[in-house]
Amino acid sequence: MSNEGKRLAAEKAMDWVEDDMVVGVGTGSTVAFFIDALGRERHRIRGAVSSSEQSSEKLRAHGIEVFDLNAVGELALYVDGADECDPGKHLIKGGGAALTREKIIAQASKKFVCIIDPSKLVDVLGRFPLPVEVVPMARSMVARELVALTGGQPVFRMDAMERPIVTDNGGHILDLHNLRITDPVGVEERLNQIPGVISVGLFARRPADVVIVGGEPPRVL
Repeated sequence: MSNEGKRLAAEKAMDWVEDDMVVGVGTGSTVAFFIDALGRERHRIRGAVSSSEQSSEKLRAHGIEVFDLNAVGELALYVDGADECDPGKHLIKGGGAALTREKIIAQASKKFVCIIDPSKLVDVLGRFPLPVEVVPMARSMVARELVALTGGQPVFRMDAMERPIVTDNGGHILDLHNLRITDPVGVEERLNQIPGVISVGLFARRPADVVIVGGEPPRVL
């Protein structure tokens, strides 16, 4: 999706922002446009709860106060992107390694508005590798369990310098390839039970409520 399409989708998400809200804000390139739009309306809102340090810095740069989730309780709205979305609005997220905080904020929110580009729409989840955040000492053990449970291929996520990607929570990421997820809720529940798993990038038990597909004009699902 072009930057213009991302911008239009992000601005469409502003339709769900109400006065005096504390808005849950996700992470990623499309969400960056939403933060820009939110910044122009910052006088209307109380502030935001952010899923990553990157987004928190951008919010503060716009003069938006960033709250700790513990200080605000339930949120009325969470806006974020996704790496895949199926017809049931179940999602794969975590390409930016912020899946755990994203999942926490989604769970704490009454309404989850997800912004995606058309290429992220799939009939069955799994074309995009499923991120699994793990406790570093458990990485190899969890990888073996993932193979046994799913038949997928876990790949340890590293940066261009061959260093482990470390999340804001101090976790590592295993990207699980070669999946076809026909039961997203069941898979999420089973993988969450593996000792050493911090979070799984399946947003199925708590899917999106609204999906905005970028374009001119954006489509709302």
